[in-house]
Amino acid sequence: MDYNELSKLADKARENSYCIYSDFSVGAALLTKGGKVYKGCNIENASYPAGICAERTAFVKAISEGEKEFAAIAIAGGPKGERSNDAYPCGICRQFMNEFVKGDEFDVIVVHNDMSYSVHKLSELLPYSFGPESL
Repeated sequence: MDYNELSKLADKARENSYCIYSDFSVGAALLTKGGKVYKGCNIENASYPAGICAERTAFVKAISEGEKEFAAIAIAGGPKGERSNDAYPCGICRQFMNEFVKGDEFDVIVVHNDMSYSVHKLSELLPYSFGPESL
């Protein structure tokens, strides 16, 4: 699957976002090495720490279905009904992803407001990471 298509799936996933507190919807599309895609959206909660980001939602869905090898994730976000250039994964999501991928082999695709995108390695976004190999 090409990254244009993955970006569109991430943008589409935003439609299911439950963001009644921040009004900032985020969608993610996680591509497995086998070519399957798992979508996720952010889900907020009145008890703010109980919410979950789109990236972790996609990973949780995939892992709970037995997936273990991942190639890339596309992330699109912005105020509800709009797109934004600043939908980079938060620190918790970066750390969460680091548990399941090799950072220099995993692409993070950040979708911009015009549906163009930038591609980063997770290791670029989370240098000096702490992961399973650190234990």
